[in-house]
Amino acid sequence: MSEKIKEKLNFQKILQNPVIFIKWLLISVFMGIFAGAAGVLFYYAIHFANDFRYEHPWLIYLLPAGGLVIAFLYHICKMDNDKGTDAVISAARGEKNLSILVAPLIFIASTITHLLGGSAGKEGAALQIGGSIASGFAKIFRLNENDKKTIILCGMSAVFAAIFGTPVTAAVFAMEIISVGVIQISAIVPCTISAIIGAKLAVVCSIAPTSFEFSGIPEFTVASIFKVIIISVLCALLSVIFCSAIHKTHYLYEKLLPNHYLRIAVGGVIIVILTLIVGSQDYNGAGMSVVENAFTGNSGYEAFILKIIFTALTLGAGYRGGEIVPVFFTGATFGNVAGRILNLSPSFSAGIGLVSLFCGVSNCPLTSVIMSVELFGSEGIVYFLISCALSYMLSGNYSLYHDKRFLLSELYADSFDKKAI
Repeated sequence: MSEKIKEKLNFQKILQNPVIFIKWLLISVFMGIFAGAAGVLFYYAIHFANDFRYEHPWLIYLLPAGGLVIAFLYHICKMDNDKGTDAVISAARGEKNLSILVAPLIFIASTITHLLGGSAGKEGAALQIGGSIASGFAKIFRLNENDKKTIILCGMSAVFAAIFGTPVTAAVFAMEIISVGVIQISAIVPCTISAIIGAKLAVVCSIAPTSFEFSGIPEFTVASIFKVIIISVLCALLSVIFCSAIHKTHYLYEKLLPNHYLRIAVGGVIIVILTLIVGSQDYNGAGMSVVENAFTGNSGYEAFILKIIFTALTLGAGYRGGEIVPVFFTGATFGNVAGRILNLSPSFSAGIGLVSLFCGVSNCPLTSVIMSVELFGSEGIVYFLISCALSYMLSGNYSLYHDKRFLLSELYADSFDKKAI
């Protein structure tokens, strides 16, 4: 190809860029407003559900009945085998269609789960709500397949940012969660705009960004680096345990109790019994108060183990919600325990544990480092970079999401899954 032809083609692309930018500016603003508003409503629904349950602890006894309602709703909508966040990931790759019914279903089901004491988070539901809304608008706008993928990422970014108040994390997470080793960087402008609007909309609606009391960053010495490495390696192992517990429990439930209604009802009964045995509801719902306590050194040694058990039994039975807040809980409380043993500040070690475990289960190292800055500031970024790098590398091909593709190996630059392309 001659240089003149190349220059002509490059010039044509330059002329197209403003048109494409204006197109996605309008779409991403639209998605930021609508999906962000949905995120705000979902935040308040979950917030109300958790507060109401704390004031009325007897609601835990209704968890099995609430499970039957959830199973019935998914059954009448012909979504008994809905794959949750995995379905959104597949839709964002253009492999499957995402029903608009996903948004209202996960909204209602997650609220019921939190209201009645199931152990779950909200970000997985946020991704499903955002992806479902975006998929619906993709049909209205008659977008092609490539644009449909991008608008789904916009919706995911907007709702995630509205709920957590971390727009940079939300935008990068949506692009990085789809495939390990490759970021869908073409969506950076739409995701950024949607995430910022979603986060700002939340602030306007009096939703404070997620934050924790973070202090006690040690001097950058060989000893402190070695301690962070120890926590990071252990968090990589814990991420494998967490992912395995979630997936294996779901498999055992389906094998032993094939009936949807029986499975979710029995799961609810088990959670009720465990709650009575433990003697508190610290491990029901989101448990953000325990996460906050971990940053002040007031969480129990057994907290991270119990949260894994409660979460696996809840989600495996068919209750709805996210896994990331339970990951925050598990990582922060484990980091707190490790910090006590290693003579580190409980706040600092809880932060390292939270981010490291999130990185290990999500396989999103860039998102994790960025999240550490948005949650804790930039002062300890080198420690978080070390912890995320190690957790990502040592956690292997374990992930919370079955449909997440490993395009590139975590160990070798030239190793990739050809089927994933």
